[in-house]
Amino acid sequence: MNRHDWIEHAARLHASEQPFALVTVLRAQAPTSAKAGDKALVTADGQIHGWIGGGCAQPAVVKTVRQALASGQPQSIRIAPTDETAERTLGDVLEFGMACHSGGTLELFIDPVLPAPQLVVFGDSPVARALTGLAPRVGLQSVLVAEGAMATDFPDAARVIGTDQADAVTAAMPAGGLVVVATQGRRDLPALRTALALQPRHLWFVASERKAGVLRESLIGAGEDPARVAAIVAPAGEPIGAQTPEEIALAVLATVIAARRGRPARSEAPVTPAEEPAPKFKLDLPPMEMGSCCSGGAAKPAAATETVFATTSVAETPTKKSCCGGN
Repeated sequence: MNRHDWIEHAARLHASEQPFALVTVLRAQAPTSAKAGDKALVTADGQIHGWIGGGCAQPAVVKTVRQALASGQPQSIRIAPTDETAERTLGDVLEFGMACHSGGTLELFIDPVLPAPQLVVFGDSPVARALTGLAPRVGLQSVLVAEGAMATDFPDAARVIGTDQADAVTAAMPAGGLVVVATQGRRDLPALRTALALQPRHLWFVASERKAGVLRESLIGAGEDPARVAAIVAPAGEPIGAQTPEEIALAVLATVIAARRGRPARSEAPVTPAEEPAPKFKLDLPPMEMGSCCSGGAAKPAAATETVFATTSVAETPTKKSCCGGN
């Protein structure tokens, strides 16, 4: 047996985006046929390529590999001779009993190797284009879905689907992924309906809260599940003051990464004034008289001698009106 044939199998599985785990022997106490440093590639269906010891250890390894592939987390295990095959946790090590009579103890490290998760982006808007370009730089495969889209227009996308029809998209894509709808006014409803048909784990919609509310009502009126519609996150993205398509894409990706890592995103929880108070600056001014802009007569003296300036966003700045009510 070639103890290094796992290298070729790893390259093949990686190229075909198939998950596997690399198992390394950390410590071997005789009698055991494996030695420290031995390695094997192990798949979820129990195929073992390489060498990590005989058949006594393999059931525990395969079981732990399946768990690691499901969770995406590495695991250290110890397999020691005992009359019982029960498993127990000792700190961060999972210990298995080995009922075989050969004896010996093995300590192994199981490292899952998973394909890059996919981010499905709907739309051919500037934000959608920026998302497909930025996603691979943070470890995500971008899949672009838009009516009439061409692969040559999205060079960074791992895949381009040139239709947003639900039947075609659901046949081509697995369910339960990460989805962003960034149509920005072009085929919003068809994209949202197809995105919901994918049964995504998370779904973000790049739109204002008001627009999202109107489209949610349309989706529910068309028969979509109200609970799934309510789960659409909009506006999408972390509140970083983004303005350009690239900045908006960056803000959205920050939320996607937070969801992928199991962390709550700030954009999904309202920020109270107590959490982020607006800075205020006070300027004391003496009272002054001003002429009326309508009658030309004298206006009453200013009632207050303190003017307060608060930092606001452009969207929050009120439109200045004259004292007669005009704009």
